[in-house]
Amino acid sequence: MKDKLSANMYLEFDQMPAQARIWVYQSERKFTATEKAWIEDRLRQFCVNWNTHGAMMPTSFTIKFDQVIILSVDESQLGASGCSIDSSVRTLREIEQKLGVNLLDQGKVGFLEEGDSLIVNSVFKVKESVQNGILNQDTLVLNPMVREKKDLKDNWLMSAKDTWLNKYFRN
Repeated sequence: MKDKLSANMYLEFDQMPAQARIWVYQSERKFTATEKAWIEDRLRQFCVNWNTHGAMMPTSFTIKFDQVIILSVDESQLGASGCSIDSSVRTLREIEQKLGVNLLDQGKVGFLEEGDSLIVNSVFKVKESVQNGILNQDTLVLNPMVREKKDLKDNWLMSAKDTWLNKYFRN
């Protein structure tokens, strides 16, 4: 039975356990339908073969807002090693280069505008977004500190006033 499991450890994202570890990568722009299909195919190929020291791990991904990639690993049996994390970064760099986007720079703030339209800005443009009224204390902001799948439900979208961005608002 173990051989069957290790043959394909990719799971649909909704099948990943709540405690599965996640990594969130934001693109500064939405992916086109063609780009999204290519990313999904590339990440599915990657997840099928993602392993740590030769041992397969249950893995998955999802794309939110057409511009946020979330990778997931169930570490309950075996934690992701540095080498396995490095291999995911190489795959993300490949996506960056092919599509001309920036995923790995963590110096970004993602926030919702008008429903579910996501804006991703450099942290250096936050003050300008506040001054221009694009970002206010009630704006929902993506929390980059989420670490487990369950955090996506409870702690991922937060009012700007409940984050480090609160310092930009008059109290």
